Amino acid sequence: MCIIFLKFDPRPASKNAYRLILAANRDEVYSRPSKAADFWGSNNEILSGLDLEEGKEGGSWLGISKRGKLAALTNYLEARQNPDAQGRGFLVSNYLTDNLDSFAYLRKVSSEAHLYNGFNLLTADFRANEDTLCYYGNKGSSEPIHLKAAGVYGLSNSLLETPWRKLQHGKHLFTSVVNKTLPPDGLMHELLHILNNEELNTPDLAQESQGVGFSKARLQALSAVCVRSPGYGTRTNTVILIDRDGNVSFTERTMLNCDITQWSTNSFHFKLQE
Repeated sequence: MCIIFLKFDPRPASKNAYRLILAANRDEVYSRPSKAADFWGSNNEILSGLDLEEGKEGGSWLGISKRGKLAALTNYLEARQNPDAQGRGFLVSNYLTDNLDSFAYLRKVSSEAHLYNGFNLLTADFRANEDTLCYYGNKGSSEPIHLKAAGVYGLSNSLLETPWRKLQHGKHLFTSVVNKTLPPDGLMHELLHILNNEELNTPDLAQESQGVGFSKARLQALSAVCVRSPGYGTRTNTVILIDRDGNVSFTERTMLNCDITQWSTNSFHFKLQE
């Protein structure tokens, strides 16, 4: 499970505005082996965390490249999972290393959607002449879509913009922050604060109807933006800012030693090679 809030504004009017503001949580079993975000790839051009789970090594949930390619993944809440399905994390890492543009890649993925358990995938290209953001979910329409510019979007563990209470609550908080005029550090800290909101958003009939087969306690825990339950929950917060000139700020706060009281925060800064 994961949650993503983003504002996509390819040609911001103000010089202090951003082409992209993204805030995301990765929810996972605390003990699942993972590598914290760092640069990798043939020329150290890709920045992401990496899954180290046996058989899933090299997959990711969120990443960006110096060439301006970005991908983010959430799982689709469903009780029945195919244990033989391909690892969804490769959908992110494959895009970041592929030469296909964001929409063409999702068209390719849609033709292979049956090979995976339920997922949602955002792909983007940030280029000097045009920015593009696209979405595909294999439990929804058969075709990917282009997302409109100057939009604020929320994605959790149903289809894009499905109005779960946790998504609506988090999106309201996110929108109130990104509409302020804040310095980059202030914006990043306020977004991290939102990502760590543990308020339960129950009851939620939409989430509960999709989550048939899960216990009431599990669904209640999953109703928070920041999930906390024994052995499972939010273990990574990520904030990505891309300004009008292509400067990228990537901040990751990640749990250490499966302990919700121990965290490490790292930030990376670079300019897109547009």
